[in-house]
Amino acid sequence: MKLHELSPAPGSAVKPFRKGRGPASGNGKTAGKGHKGQNARSGGGVRPGFEGGQMPLQRRIPKRGFNNFVFATRYATVNVEDLNRFENGDTVDAERLVGIGLIKKKLDGVKILGTGDLSRKLTVNATAFSQSAKDKIEKAGGKAKVI
Repeated sequence: MKLHELSPAPGSAVKPFRKGRGPASGNGKTAGKGHKGQNARSGGGVRPGFEGGQMPLQRRIPKRGFNNFVFATRYATVNVEDLNRFENGDTVDAERLVGIGLIKKKLDGVKILGTGDLSRKLTVNATAFSQSAKDKIEKAGGKAKVI
């Protein structure tokens, strides 16, 4: 058997139906799209859920359920590796982080995360610490204080 002798099983390969190929096919001229209008145009049609300008169902139905966005605690986050900008023995707090440009706003507090390594001995005052960040600060000889 050679590659040019291979063929699909009978009935398994159906040629795609090509519209607009003359009157004999029964799908010539307008190709089953009717006459004019948005759906007859190239790329025409409407998005899913569109109801012709009527207020769609997904907007008519009232919103249900709980959303915690308004009440959630949002922390400004800083990684441990970013604290290497400070000098040995420095005290790091939210004001210093804003001043140096590591965070833009304090939000509901500052949380220190544990990505990277710390090579400075720092006293870090923050609202929250991840466990790995706390360990790395203390391993470097510093202190992690929750305020």
